[in-house]
Amino acid sequence: MRPAFRLPAALLLCATVLSACAPAAHTSATAQGGILPDSAAPDERLVLAPPPAPGSAAQSDDDRVFHVTRALKDTPRWKLAQSDADLDPAHLVRDFSCAAGFEIDLVKAPHLARVLERIRHAVGHRTSDVKKYWHRTRPFVGTNLPICTSPEGLGLNASYPSGHTTAGYGMALLLAHLMPEHASAILQRGRVFGESRIVCGAHWKSDVQAGYLNASSLMDVLLARPELQDDLAAARQELLAMQGTAPAPEAGTCAVEHDAAIHSLLSEP
Repeated sequence: MRPAFRLPAALLLCATVLSACAPAAHTSATAQGGILPDSAAPDERLVLAPPPAPGSAAQSDDDRVFHVTRALKDTPRWKLAQSDADLDPAHLVRDFSCAAGFEIDLVKAPHLARVLERIRHAVGHRTSDVKKYWHRTRPFVGTNLPICTSPEGLGLNASYPSGHTTAGYGMALLLAHLMPEHASAILQRGRVFGESRIVCGAHWKSDVQAGYLNASSLMDVLLARPELQDDLAAARQELLAMQGTAPAPEAGTCAVEHDAAIHSLLSEP
């Protein structure tokens, strides 16, 4: 009997894929702002194509990439993947500091936190629905090969699409929308974030590719919602103000991210 579907522990704690656990100081303001319902976002069961069929060429490629990338264990790229596995909103926003050129502090961006809180339900539930629908087994199941995080709470049959990729690329799309002057670097970092799930061994390559589309279709619709526009405009001003005062990102971290970006796991293995 296959294990029952379970959302990852981080998602259970935060009740979302993209972001929850917004700073407590903004809880009342968030509640007044109104969380967007599932109906505000597209049904990803219709948007996404099916995952690769067993025995297909696409599944063979997924198998190959999973096995090749196990050799990355304990490398700087592996450590970056471990860091990228943390979906705490403040940590997730900060992951884009090198791309933006300054340390992004969610505590100093209450309107950004509020946007994340207002979209969290729709993103989380739409992604959960499609994971349940496809019920795809994760690549490490049935092997003794290393993965970069504990399998506890991952949901052994919740592989497609990648929720972490949805979170990371969704954040990239949001920040690129707010800081279009840094969009290229931010979206590149979003790609790297998704590739970290391949490094981790928690997802197949095709899960990550589907995660990019999942995030893109969800965020394209949600960021156009009229009720978010005031908060989005205020969030941009928060980030612009922060840019003038925040410290520069740590150079060593930026170097690892840059190396990961130029050695894409979507094409190299």
